[in-house]
Amino acid sequence: MEFQQMKEQLVALLQDKTLIQATISQPRQKSNDIKRVKLKPVELRGDYVIQLEYQYERILKHENLPLTDVAAKLDELFEHFRQVHAEFTEQTVQIQLSKKNKVLWKSNASASTKQVNLSHNRKKQYLLDDSRVHPFLVRLGVQAEDGKIKKQKYDKFKQINRFVEFIDDSLAHLPKDKQIRILDFGSGKSYLTFALYHYLKVEKGLNIRVTGLDLKKEVIEECNRIAQDLRYDDLEFLVGDINDYNDETAVDMVVTLHACDVATDMALARAVKWGAKVILSVPCCQHELNRQLQAPELSIMTQHGLVKERFAALATDSIRAELLSLVGYETQLLEFIDMENTPKNILIRAYFTGKQPTDEQRAKYVEFVRFLNAKPFLQKELQDFL
Repeated sequence: MEFQQMKEQLVALLQDKTLIQATISQPRQKSNDIKRVKLKPVELRGDYVIQLEYQYERILKHENLPLTDVAAKLDELFEHFRQVHAEFTEQTVQIQLSKKNKVLWKSNASASTKQVNLSHNRKKQYLLDDSRVHPFLVRLGVQAEDGKIKKQKYDKFKQINRFVEFIDDSLAHLPKDKQIRILDFGSGKSYLTFALYHYLKVEKGLNIRVTGLDLKKEVIEECNRIAQDLRYDDLEFLVGDINDYNDETAVDMVVTLHACDVATDMALARAVKWGAKVILSVPCCQHELNRQLQAPELSIMTQHGLVKERFAALATDSIRAELLSLVGYETQLLEFIDMENTPKNILIRAYFTGKQPTDEQRAKYVEFVRFLNAKPFLQKELQDFL
C-alpha cells in the first residue's frame, strides 16, 4: 500500500465516526518532545470531534479536532511518528511506516461490533472499585457499611483513587527481593497513607512496612487506633518532624503531601540521601522564591501579587523537578486532582534511574535560576549530589 492511499483510507475510517480509540507512537527522532498521541471520539456541545492527548515526557496536552481537519493533522503527525494502533467498531488496524514511508497495514475484524462512547466524562474505572466494600474506606468514613460512597466524600474518593494510580504506576520501580520501606512525611489524617498500605499490602500482597509522620499528636493517636482496628500490622504512625526523623539509613519510597514551603524540599532532600527509588510529593504553599524573585523582564506579571505568587509556585516546582532530574531521577509534574477541588494540585513524581544529566541540561538549570535570582533551598541540600 502506498503512503497516500494509507492516509486516505485512515482518514475515511476516522470520518465514518467508527473510532473507539487510537494511539500514534514510535517517534521518528529520539529528540521528539512528544512521546505518543492518543485519540478518542467525544461529543462537545453537540459536535463530534476527535480528542488528541499529546503525551510529553512530563506533561499532557489536549486538542479537540473537527473531522474537517483530520487529513491535515495526520500529515503533521506522520512527519513525527511511524506507528498507529487504531480500534474501530468492527476492526482493529495496525500501521507501521518505514523511514521512507513504506507502509505495512494490518487489519483484523472484531469478533463483535463495539459501541462508540462519545461521553466527554466517561465513567471512571477506579483501581479501588466503587462497587466493592473496602474496610479502610468504611473506617475512614468515605464508604457506608453497604459500600456506597458517601455523597460528601466523593471528591475524597476520587483523590484517593488518583493517588492509588500513581502508586500502581510506581510498582516496577520498587524492590522485589526485600521488604519495601515507605515513609509518609506530613501524613495528617492519613487517607492516602491508608490507601497506599491497603493497595500494596492487601490488594497486591507486597511485603511492606509503612511509617506515617506528623506533628499532631491527637491525629497520630487516632491513626494508630484505626490501623490497629484494621489489623494493618506493618503500618505505624509517629509524632515527629521531617528534620528530627533520623531512624532510617535507606528508604524505598518517600511520600510527602502538602508539606509547607521548604518542608517539601527537606523531605525531597532526605529522600535523595536515603536513595529512595520512588518519590511522590504534592507541595503546599511555596514562599521561598516569591521572596527572592527579581526578574525585571517579568515585571508585567510580577507587579500583580496574585500572579507573582502563582508564577513563583510553578517555577518552584519546576526547579524541584529539574534538581531531581540532575541527581539521577526521571521526574514528572502531573495533575493530582481537578483544579475545581483545589489549586494545589501538582504532584512531583520521581523514579530513580541513575541517568546522568547532560552539560546542556545543567547549563539550562543554572541559567534559569540565575534569571529568577533564585537561591533554592533544595539546591543547597543536594549540593553533594550535583
